[in-house]
Amino acid sequence: MNELPIVGAQLSVLDIDKNRDWLFEKNRDLELPEFCMADILKSPEMFVDMARQKLDGWRGRLGIHGPFGGFELDTKDKETRAVVQDRLAQAIAVCEALGATQMVLHSPFDLWDVHNFGNGPKDLERRVSQIIDTLGPTLKRAEELGVVLVLENIKDVDPGHRAAVVDAADSSALRLSVDTGHANWAHTMAGAPAVDRFITDANQMLSHVHLQDTDGYADRHWPLGTGNIAWHGVFEAIKRCKSDPHLIVEINDFDRVQESVAHLEALGLAQ
Repeated sequence: MNELPIVGAQLSVLDIDKNRDWLFEKNRDLELPEFCMADILKSPEMFVDMARQKLDGWRGRLGIHGPFGGFELDTKDKETRAVVQDRLAQAIAVCEALGATQMVLHSPFDLWDVHNFGNGPKDLERRVSQIIDTLGPTLKRAEELGVVLVLENIKDVDPGHRAAVVDAADSSALRLSVDTGHANWAHTMAGAPAVDRFITDANQMLSHVHLQDTDGYADRHWPLGTGNIAWHGVFEAIKRCKSDPHLIVEINDFDRVQESVAHLEALGLAQ
């Protein structure tokens, strides 16, 4: 019998201490959310130093949530693109300072795209090209550092759109993330495939999973077991991918992270 996957969490630097024993015991995956904020990216040193101190002796896989506020990766305006690239450059520098090996970025695709790609013969190709143009300098730096950028589904309805970006980039530094709550919303409210199919479709491109529970109506970020996501199907799909993704509980209440993983343990799905 294969050993159950070890699940980690998104925790702020300030929440590491109260979860230290749990985090260190199995060297669980960790994702730091602070560095998605522009104000922190401008002067990240205090948070970087604090994280390095608190994580001394920990041997897990570290990632950060990259910036996303106020922009999309497919921006057409070249001057705006330069601002986005500057934010991404600040974030990849944080990865270097922390020794982080992964950064989460938000996908710009949505339901409108599902119905309107095809109005022109190369609509999807143009959008993919815009994203890759924006990511270009950061992707090059990520390759040099051994960091993997993961493109997370946000309002995505067709999982193939993000996969097209990864295919076109043809880089070991760009892979896919699946957020279970976002996928559940898209399935319930927009007719997208079920959550486990988002994971299955990612296949070996899958490098990261945000685990959160919802009722399918909104982006709840509830503790696991309090919504209606079919976790058995989710973890069976993860197992079939055979890509060893970072497994990150991403819920609003950091105090209930361990409870969420305990729910998976009780189901016999993870540890």
